[in-house]
Amino acid sequence: MSYLKTIEQDIIKAINNIGYEVDKIDLTVSNRPDLGDYQINDAMKLAKAYHKNPREIAESIKTELEKDYRFENINIAGPGFINLSISNKALIEFLNELNEDVKKNLDSKGKKKVLIDYGGANIAKTLHVGHLRSANIGEALKRLAKALDNEVIADVHFGDIGRQSGMVISEIKRLHPELPYFQEGYNGEEVDFTITAEELGEIYPRASTAAKENEERMEEVRQITAELEEGHKGYMALWTKVKNVSMEDIKQIYIKLNTDFDLWEGELDCYPHIPATMELLKDYLYESEGALVIDVAEETDNSPMPPLVVIKSNGATLYATRELATIYSRIKRFELDEMWYVTDFRQGLYFEQVFRASKKSGLVKPELEFKHLGFGTMNGPDGKPFKTRDGGVMDLKSLIDLILVETTARLNPNITDEKERKEIAETIAIAALKYADFLPFRTTDYIFEPSKFSDLEGKTGPYLLYSTIRMKSLLNKAETKEFDVKVLENKTDREIAITLLNLPEVIDKAYEVKSLNDIADFLYKLTSVYNKFYAENRILTEEDQDKKESWLTLTKIVKQTNEMLLDILGIEVPERM
Repeated sequence: MSYLKTIEQDIIKAINNIGYEVDKIDLTVSNRPDLGDYQINDAMKLAKAYHKNPREIAESIKTELEKDYRFENINIAGPGFINLSISNKALIEFLNELNEDVKKNLDSKGKKKVLIDYGGANIAKTLHVGHLRSANIGEALKRLAKALDNEVIADVHFGDIGRQSGMVISEIKRLHPELPYFQEGYNGEEVDFTITAEELGEIYPRASTAAKENEERMEEVRQITAELEEGHKGYMALWTKVKNVSMEDIKQIYIKLNTDFDLWEGELDCYPHIPATMELLKDYLYESEGALVIDVAEETDNSPMPPLVVIKSNGATLYATRELATIYSRIKRFELDEMWYVTDFRQGLYFEQVFRASKKSGLVKPELEFKHLGFGTMNGPDGKPFKTRDGGVMDLKSLIDLILVETTARLNPNITDEKERKEIAETIAIAALKYADFLPFRTTDYIFEPSKFSDLEGKTGPYLLYSTIRMKSLLNKAETKEFDVKVLENKTDREIAITLLNLPEVIDKAYEVKSLNDIADFLYKLTSVYNKFYAENRILTEEDQDKKESWLTLTKIVKQTNEMLLDILGIEVPERM
């Protein structure tokens, strides 16, 4: 249990000791630091419950809390607001706990088993900026959930079947009609045919344009897609080859983004489970305009909730069929408590339909908790979605290259090795990209400006990296390596301690609302107050040994806290920059 959580529990005990029953309290960071570090706002609630004057109750709580060495400057404001400060003795005790392990500042959420679906990349298509937020947010939520003791399974859930597969195969068929894949009698033999990720990057857009402009071509795409779903041997063999090449290319981008998955599965993996899924659903399906649908509306709905289409009028499966079969597959393999889906918030209605259908049909247990964690759009400096010069959607590689130009220009000129320069510049570029992605609340659209977010000053990833590297350098230069906090001497080192003390509340909120913006804000606040402290004090040349060791300990704790939180956000810290 974190030090702050322990304080909260002990205040509850103190209030109970004087005869007032509470199981939680409203302990908030004070907006009047001159009155105290924290404010307790419970006297008014207790006054209503016990029919007493709130000020009288506040006075009795104050008297009880004054017995605890951890609290000082306890005072009452207004009708009964209790203000208090944390004593330096308590803060030193807290800091030395963190000196042993900064993870003591995190509160466990228990042992829930959570599956997070956050990839969604489409096979044969290049990863574009629309895939960025799913990867960043999903990966950070996975790491956050693990840090709080959950068991987490991450699934990329590739889009590896559907219209794009028919388009790619149709284009390859036009380019290479002689391939055995397209001949009658093909029986699965190996074919001497290779294709590169670069070629796939050209094939899909060309095929998509052709199909949109020519209905005959679109019908061919539909036919190929249907035959692929039915197991056409030639198409399946070719698509497997395309899929392997595309998956490897996509994996490399995910690696650059420090994003990884436990399951590298796609929609095709659910096909063996579709019959069993349909068997479970059969009593809830009915025909509507030739399609099979399931009603998911509830009496409490404030707006129309359309039925979920499960099977098309022509008997074909669709995305919802495969989604439900994927859920069935996951439930068969894993004892899950929760499933989180990290996608564009505009898919919210669809996922609500799927979740309701899953519970109504008994596909999942009633207690399983579904969450759709929607997110907003990342836009360019003009406020519109990032585009290439020719107006197309910008791919992620191109966006990273744009940022690389900025981060390379800001590198220390003393880093002369070209390979090292490239690796460091890329690490900083990914940090700039990720940190900017976490600053707004998850559902908010935001503007990304490569130059602004690559700057070493301001609320940026590079600023956090540079500051953390400087802390590490300072510690490396220190003659004393084993030390602890002995004194808190000034306002700024105390401010660092109070900021660190509040981290559990930040983490709890981030986990509760499933957004990383509070962690991103906290990192900037903690780093900024440390940099202020660093500017005010000559740490290495301080002659008072107790002060020096205390300041070095503070530096170590802030550095390790930064590294812990940056790791949760999927941001790496280079050795130098």
